[in-house]
Amino acid sequence: LHPPLLDEAGFASAAKWYVEGFGKRSGIATKLDFPEHVHRLPRRTETALFRILQEALTNVHRHSGSRAVEVRVTAEDSRVVLTVKDFGMGVPREVLDHFWKTANVGVGLAGIRERLKELGGALAIESNLDGTLLSATIPYYATDGLDPDDGVPSRQHSAVQQ
Repeated sequence: LHPPLLDEAGFASAAKWYVEGFGKRSGIATKLDFPEHVHRLPRRTETALFRILQEALTNVHRHSGSRAVEVRVTAEDSRVVLTVKDFGMGVPREVLDHFWKTANVGVGLAGIRERLKELGGALAIESNLDGTLLSATIPYYATDGLDPDDGVPSRQHSAVQQ
């Protein structure tokens, strides 16, 4: 599912639309925290962030048992970070350990990790009995120059302003 809104209005608008719809469809309370001013990122980066958001929320719905989820996008000096935090039962330590060693824990997390790897990004997962926090980080250098997918110069070091 690739929403036309992603191409037309960018990740911020598409994320707001998707998170709101996710809450309505799943019955899980959602909170979205986005910077006030958001600039467009290259198409590859926006698509990766959107797909990661979709997969992370799917995992919350399927596995966590959480009644709420918080999605946040932040910008730091050298990177953009998408975090998804649920308040469910957490991922068992042995499952996470197995994932980090083999990447064989379903296609969702492995797909997230691969998308991030392609952009020089990183995945972090913290989990305990109070829930799970997934953090997807993409460095700005991954968005520098011309995006080969759209030929549009990116906005170096200003993808998201707070």
